[in-house]
Amino acid sequence: MTNPAAVPGPPTKHQLAFMIWLAVFPTLTALNLTLGHWLSPLTPVLRTFVLATIAVPIVIYGLMPHLHRLRTRILSRRWRNG
Repeated sequence: MTNPAAVPGPPTKHQLAFMIWLAVFPTLTALNLTLGHWLSPLTPVLRTFVLATIAVPIVIYGLMPHLHRLRTRILSRRWRNG
């Protein structure tokens, strides 16, 4: 049985901000490199709308669950090792 004290709580604001940055920056970079030529004729507002519409689901449903699990694994190891 898992010791409840060994399971980390939710991320702090700083941890969450770092995790979001860690997911958003590479996602936006990859999308800009991939779609930049296609998006270049669009206005900045429309280009941002398209990028956000694609990036948000990738970050929220694709990357953040992995980052949360990684954070839990890292913190659980630290707590177990003292």
